[in-house]
Amino acid sequence: MSAAMDTESTYSGYSHYSGHSKKAHRQGRDRHKSPRSKDGSRSEKSVTIQTPPAEPLLGNDASRAEEGQDDNWGETTTAITGTSEHSISQEDIARISKDLEDSVGLDCKRYLGLTVAAVLGLLVFLTPIAFILLPQILWRDDLEPCGTVCEGLFISVAFKLLILLIGTWALFFRQPKADLPRVFVFRALLLVLIFLFVFSYWLFYGVRILDSKDTNYQGIVQYAVSLVDALLFIHYLAIVLLELRQLQPMFTVKVVRSTDGESRYYSLGHLSIQRAALVVLENYYRDFTVYNPALLTASKSRAAKHMAGLKVYNVDGPGNNVSGQSRAMIAAAARRRDSSHNELYYEEADHERRVRKRRARLVVAVEEAFTHIKRLQAEEQQKAPGETMDPREAAQAIFPSMARALQKYLRTTRQQQYHSMESILQHLSFCITNNMTPKAFLERYLNPGPTLQYDKDRWFSKQWTLVSEEAVTSGLQDGTVFVLKCLDFSLVVNVKKIPFIKLSEEFIDPKSHKFVLRLQSETSV
Repeated sequence: MSAAMDTESTYSGYSHYSGHSKKAHRQGRDRHKSPRSKDGSRSEKSVTIQTPPAEPLLGNDASRAEEGQDDNWGETTTAITGTSEHSISQEDIARISKDLEDSVGLDCKRYLGLTVAAVLGLLVFLTPIAFILLPQILWRDDLEPCGTVCEGLFISVAFKLLILLIGTWALFFRQPKADLPRVFVFRALLLVLIFLFVFSYWLFYGVRILDSKDTNYQGIVQYAVSLVDALLFIHYLAIVLLELRQLQPMFTVKVVRSTDGESRYYSLGHLSIQRAALVVLENYYRDFTVYNPALLTASKSRAAKHMAGLKVYNVDGPGNNVSGQSRAMIAAAARRRDSSHNELYYEEADHERRVRKRRARLVVAVEEAFTHIKRLQAEEQQKAPGETMDPREAAQAIFPSMARALQKYLRTTRQQQYHSMESILQHLSFCITNNMTPKAFLERYLNPGPTLQYDKDRWFSKQWTLVSEEAVTSGLQDGTVFVLKCLDFSLVVNVKKIPFIKLSEEFIDPKSHKFVLRLQSETSV
């Protein structure tokens, strides 16, 4: 048995409360108390986790208030509240704890892989130098003189090692973008190939040169040069496998968000499922609009409102309680189905009307505020340097004039949880610093942007789980389907192969473009 855990987070700001706000507060308090009175047994077995309140839209930060808020701040703002509730079962908590343990294992695996790669890379770069120096140290007097040829080979080895070092740094020593569930197959194969290659060179060097103490020093140096040349070719092979192979588009993937159905299409090359999932997530944070669960509660609240108006009476006794209520409610819902589309139409029309109205008020308020900033800038040029304002102070000075309209618009469009007071002030000061127009300032709030536009604390998706019927290290195939899950929603990815296109050519003789103009002497009357 799993117990539900309700998580509530409330975003509020400065306001002067009227009688209407106090009444709304009492209604909200009674509404939060009502579930406990309805089902006392459930409330005794449930555990409520209260999350710390996030930073409010019009925050009460004391330092910011003392620095930039004027005396009329409380009179130009209104309260914004929003509530988000999530139910988490005990199985979900166990899964989250398991994911945390797995993440610790992933960190160990990642550092272990980096350590092995670093040790192997150090061995690769020191091996040619050791091949050249060991004969000079062990049997220097018995070596045959080499002269200019060996000096030229020394220069060649030095520059080739430098090129190999730069190429290795550019290809391998990059900050990882994600922790993948499985190893990268091609990179592991390259590491194994390099290890076997260097081991075979050391084995041949120990048997044919160290044991016999070969006196042909020029041949030993050429042996080291051949090793460096082979390492350069392995580096070229790594570039082809890790970078060039995936550039040619071979598949088209459709990514659909499970909650609201928003979808995008991307073209991918030859990739494994886990690397394709990584590419999809990178594009998701850039292309998909931010996930807003508040927009998904309209249909649920509408259905709950319809069912709340139904009263079911049980006349057959307590034995038929469940089935009788279910049949009655289904029948009543079917009778009201014909009128529900009219209610949906008028609700959406009324919502669009309110959004357009508050948007117009917001645009006017922001334009007036920016006009005031321009007038201040013209006046500041004649003032003393000590009386000038920096962009932060200017933003704090004009923000109260637009705060009320901005709050109401964000509350109507249900975006208030993504924009705190501090983030709005930072964006406003940024626009003032770069001499941006009011339309540029409003672009972030009028149209929901991608996830990367908002702070990481506002994201609903940080840790993902890859679900696939095929092995995640296998390559993409036509018809492959995998799912990327997070706590609140999932991304369903469907892979389709780009069809083979047969393009033919048809030649048109330029001399064939000749026409005759036919004139008719008779005309219709």
